[in-house]
Order: sequence, then C-alpha cells, then structure tokens
Amino acid sequence: MADYRPDNVQRILLISSTALGDTVLSTAAMGAVRQRFPAARIAALIYRDYVPLFDQADFLDEVIPYYGGWQRFFSTIAALRRTQPDVALVLHGNEPQATPLAYFSGARFIFKLPNTSRFAFLLSNVRPRLGWVDFPQHGMHVRLAVAELAGVNNIDVRMRLPVPTLAQEHVAHWLVQQGVAAIDTVIGFQAGASSRGRMWPVAHFVALARQLLAMHPAYRFVITGAPHERLRCEEIARGIGVGAIVAADALPIETLPALVQRCAVLVTGDTGTLHVAVAVGTPTVSLFAVSSPAVSGPAYDLERHIVIHHPAPAGVRSKTDNDRWMAQIPSGEVAAAVAQQLTMRSQKVAYD
Repeated sequence: MADYRPDNVQRILLISSTALGDTVLSTAAMGAVRQRFPAARIAALIYRDYVPLFDQADFLDEVIPYYGGWQRFFSTIAALRRTQPDVALVLHGNEPQATPLAYFSGARFIFKLPNTSRFAFLLSNVRPRLGWVDFPQHGMHVRLAVAELAGVNNIDVRMRLPVPTLAQEHVAHWLVQQGVAAIDTVIGFQAGASSRGRMWPVAHFVALARQLLAMHPAYRFVITGAPHERLRCEEIARGIGVGAIVAADALPIETLPALVQRCAVLVTGDTGTLHVAVAVGTPTVSLFAVSSPAVSGPAYDLERHIVIHHPAPAGVRSKTDNDRWMAQIPSGEVAAAVAQQLTMRSQKVAYD
C-alpha cells in the first residue's frame, strides 16, 4: 500500500453487490469517489435486479450486473477485467465472492472494510484488522471509510439516487390509472423486509390506515414491496379497502425512487426502501425492534425522519423470522408520528 498514489488513479472499480438498502447506502461513497476522481472512469458491480436504478447515475460510467453466488462467476470476472481498474473498493459484498472478484479484476490495489475474512491477505489494507464490532457507526459511514482508504478526503455524506423525469411520468400515469389525482396525499406503506422479524404485521398496517382515514378520509395508500411480497401487500390493501393500491410487482424497479418521492411520508421497517426515501428526500416513520437504527436507520436529515424503536430483548437475532417484537409497536404511536409528519409537510408547503 506504500506505493498507492491517488493522483495516479485513472480507472476505479466499486463493488456493492448485495441487497437494495446496502446498495443505496453505498451511493454516498460512490458519489464521494466521483468527487475526488472527477476524470476517472468508474465502474460498479451491482446486483442484477438493481442495475436499472443506475442507468442515469452521473457518478458512474459503467454498471456491471452481479448474479449472486457463483452464478456467471467467470463471465463476471471477464467483464470486470475489461474495466482495467487501477483500484477496487469493496463497499459492501458477501464473501467468498467479493474480494476474489476484486482481485481477479486485475486491480493492483484493493480496499475493503471490515477486513477480517479469509481473503484479507488480498487486500491493500491488511492491517489493522477491523471487524464489524469495530464499526459502531452507521453502515453508510463504514462505506465512506473504505473510500477514505483510497484517498477520498472530501466526504459528501449524502446518498445519490437518480430520479429520472421519465420515471416520474411513468409513476404519475400509473397513479392516475389507479384513481390517484395529482393533488391527493399519498402515504407509502413498505410491507416487506429481508426477514419477518423486521416486518410490521399486516394487521398493524391496516389499523394504522383506518386511524389515518378517520383523521382524513381522502388519504391514499400505496403499498410497496418486492415482487415476491405482492400477496402480503394485497392482504394489507384488502384490509384497508378503498384508497389502497398495491405497487409491488406493478412497476419496474427503476421507478421506485420516483414512487417513493411522490409519497408525503413513508412508513417502513428496516429495509431498502427506507434508504431510498432518505436518498430522495421523502419523510419517513421507520420502525425498529430487532435491529439498531443507529446502524441502519436514516443516515442524515434526521429532522426529516421519525424513528420508533422498541428494542427486542438482548440476544434476539436481527434476522429472526419472529415478528412478535415488531408487533409490540402500536399502530396508535405510528399514527401520531405520521400525523406529525403530515402536519410538518403542510406547514412547509404553506411557508414555501
């Protein structure tokens, strides 16, 4: 690492090949890398499902799809080698693939944190050995720490996610088809998460909607989730009745930022759509029980986001499939937080 010279870097490979939220969190480091290396050619390895989100990302020159595990491993290596990177930054990626992919890309320098895997000997930052326990701060800042290792010292701690005009028009047209007018107040409900332990129960979402409709019968609810979560989203929508529409599997992934941006507020657990909302500036009410909002909650603009945290007992795994801990967050508390966000929004609109 002694001979690493940032000023000599002309081609960069960024690896963030895991879930949606992890990828969105990595965009803060991606943007900071672009700012430090404005003339460099920057390629990113991103999980295949999320590649369309970056079609118009001005901080990347090329996006290479990652297919997961060992799928298309050798063709992926070939694609990475064609980028001829001087340096590779593993912002977030699972082993045993992430570090070997960076190595086989041909990059002379490789930076990654934590650096405790069995492939750490391939890294340029072998010492000191740092694990996740050494990073109590937010996950976004761990990625920025990787960028700092590569000489990025002008850190912009904001995530960057394109919201193309075409996507906004697509969302607006779809909402009109669903009977949602441009003047309607839309509240987003993110139904799914990576594990059931991070999902608020269906009945709680229904109860929340009914309480909000009692305040204002004209509210509209958009239920978001991954395609495989459509049945759960439909169950919530049926419970709410008139005023609820399901976006899961109805819109392409590249429209998600525009859809979330259209919402007046998003109610969500600890999942990727939360970070999409933070990135595009949509206020949130986020619900935490088995995970820590200090690590995976809203990363900045904290005055714009309300976090409700009812911690699970010590020892409960963050990826548990038991939703009993999330169920302890009452719908009344969430309704009050949503009402507060909507009031703040109306005051801001009136002020503007």
